Amino acid sequence: MSGVLVVAETRKGEVRDISYELITAARALAEQGGGPVRVLVVDGDPSAVAGGLGAEGVEEVLTVTSPRAEFEPHLQAEAVSAAIAALEPAVVLTGHTVDAMGYAPAVAAKLGLGFASDAFGVAIEDGAPAVRRGAYGDRLVASLAFPGKGTTLVMLRAGAYEAAAPGGDGDGAATVRDAGIALDASAARTEHLGYREAEAGDVDITKAPFLLSIGRGVEDEDGVSELEQIADRLHATLSVSRPLVDSGLAASSRQVGQSGLTVKPKVYLALGISGAVQHLAGMRKADTIIAINTDPEAPIFQVAHYGAVADLFDVARALPGHFA
Repeated sequence: MSGVLVVAETRKGEVRDISYELITAARALAEQGGGPVRVLVVDGDPSAVAGGLGAEGVEEVLTVTSPRAEFEPHLQAEAVSAAIAALEPAVVLTGHTVDAMGYAPAVAAKLGLGFASDAFGVAIEDGAPAVRRGAYGDRLVASLAFPGKGTTLVMLRAGAYEAAAPGGDGDGAATVRDAGIALDASAARTEHLGYREAEAGDVDITKAPFLLSIGRGVEDEDGVSELEQIADRLHATLSVSRPLVDSGLAASSRQVGQSGLTVKPKVYLALGISGAVQHLAGMRKADTIIAINTDPEAPIFQVAHYGAVADLFDVARALPGHFA
C-alpha cells in the first residue's frame, strides 16, 4: 500500500481551511517517500470546489457527488470507505474536526485501520507512518506507530500545518476525475436542519498578528488585568499558557499550546512562560519569538529569537506603546 489520501471538508459550497492544511501535511509525507497525494471531496456539487483542491503537490482530485447538499456523516463514511478500498493508501488524513469526528473513527474501526486522533504531527519513519499527539491530558507527547496496519487514518489538529495555496488551472494543475463511487440517499441517517453559529469566545488568538502571552509567572487576577492593559497599549492580543486557564485566571479561548490553540503570529512576546513542550507545540512557528523569564534555563529560550533573563513585570511596564 502506498500514497496519501486527503479527505477534504466543505461547508456551504466552500472548501474549509483545514483541507489545505491537510494537503501541506500530505506533501511532506510524499517527500518522505509516502507516495502520491490524492484528495477526495464529497459534496452535493463537488465540481464547484475540486479545482481549488488541486494544490501544488496533489496528483489527483477525486470527486464524489452526494445526494445531500450538506455534509452527512454516514454518506461520508460510505464514500471514504469505498475510496480506501479502491486506492489502498498508506495514510488517510482528515481534520480533527466536528465533521470528521462523525465518520473517521467509525471508518477506521470498520476497516481495521491504524488510527490516531487529535494529532499535531505525522511523518514517514522507516517506511511507515509515525504520529505525534498529546498524552496524559496533553502533559506528554506520545509518538505512535502502527505495526501490521497497511493503512493508517490520522485526524490532524487544525493549525498544526500551514495551509497550502489553492490550486488553479495552470499546467501543473492536478487531474480532477469522478471517483466512480455512487452514494445511495437511503444510507443517510441524519437530516440537516440549518446552521446556528456558536457563540465566539472573547477573542480569536489564531488571527492575531501580535500576541503578548503570559504564563505561570503571573500569579493573580490583578497581574492578568495589568498585562491585558499593557497588551492593549501595544496593540497586541493577550494569550496565555495552560496554568492560567487551569487556575481560572483566563478563558480557554486564549490558551496557546497542545491542549489549546496553535498560533502563528508575526510577533510572540512570551512573559513568564517556561516553555513546556506542550506550549511550544502551539507557538513555535511564530515569525519572531521574544521570551522574558527569570530562569536562564527555561526551555522557551531554546526557540526564542530574542530573550532576556528578567522580571516580566519590569519589562512589560517599560515597553512603549505601539510596539508592533
